[in-house]
Formats: sequence, C-alpha cells, structure tokens
Amino acid sequence: MKSDIVMHGTTILGFHRKGKTAICGDGQVSLGDTIIKANATKIRKIYNDKVIVGFAGATADAFSLSEKFEEKLKATKGNLRKSAVELAKEWRADKYLRRLEAMLVAADASGILMISGVGDVLEPEDGFVAIGSGGSYALAAARALARNTKLSEAEIVKQALIIASEICVYTNDKFILEEL
Repeated sequence: MKSDIVMHGTTILGFHRKGKTAICGDGQVSLGDTIIKANATKIRKIYNDKVIVGFAGATADAFSLSEKFEEKLKATKGNLRKSAVELAKEWRADKYLRRLEAMLVAADASGILMISGVGDVLEPEDGFVAIGSGGSYALAAARALARNTKLSEAEIVKQALIIASEICVYTNDKFILEEL
C-alpha cells in the first residue's frame, strides 16, 4: 500500500566565498501537515572536521550517503570534487544506493557542492547552494543579503534561514550552523 503522505521538512543553505564556508540547516521534520520533530540535526562536520555536509531527504538515506561520502574523502585524501564525483557515480550505478532519497551539500575550504542521486555534482558560480523544502526561499534571501550587506558568510546563511522559516511551513527556526 502506497501512502499519499509526503515527508517534508528541511532547509539547508550553504555559502562559500573567499575560502570561508558556512552551512546552516533548520531542524524541522514533517509528515504531511504534522511536525514530527523540531530539532533534527542535518548538518555535521566530517573528515577530521575539514568538510561540512548538510542533507535533505530521508534521514537514514542521508546518513548512509554521508558515510559513503566520508569513505570517498578518505580514499581521495580529502579531494572534495573527486570524492563528490565518485559518490555520484556509485550512487547512480549501485542497485541499493540508487533507491536512496536524499541530497547532499558538501563543502570545504576550497568550495561548495550539491550532490544528487541523479548523478549531479554542481558547484555554484555565486557560492550559494540550497536544498530542501525551503531552499528556494533561503537562496533568494541569501543572494539579496550578500548583495546589499557586509555580513559574514555565517550571518548571511543564518539570516536567510530566518527569512525562509517565516515563509515556508516546512522550515523552522531551530538552526544548526557550521563554519570552516
């Protein structure tokens, strides 16, 4: 039996500029129109705290992908881009991984990437990556803040998530923020 109830509830926003990176995510997980959890942790540092990852999608799937990504980082001695491409290739080809429903944002001092299960590894030209239910709202707010203020990367992503939480019903104001 297929359920018509859809799980929502993640907004992840990352910004990389001039060697500095900040990723912020909210804590809400919703099932249909019900908030299941308000303080989920969707951002964490991996690879000896040199890489930040954030995820949207099914939690168990995202943790599986995060662990796989860390394995790729170890195998490539921390090469963010090569690890992301290797993860995306395996994600597309592996019978088990192919079914995982999640997206990752990954960043280090050299840049920021969005990695998806359809094989995409995207590096934004403006340094912003946003995923999840409120991602478009957060991205628009962040771009506006970056153009019109001298806020730090961390301040921009946090303020943008505050704005997204005021618009998107699947985004709350319980944030986790990590910086490099």
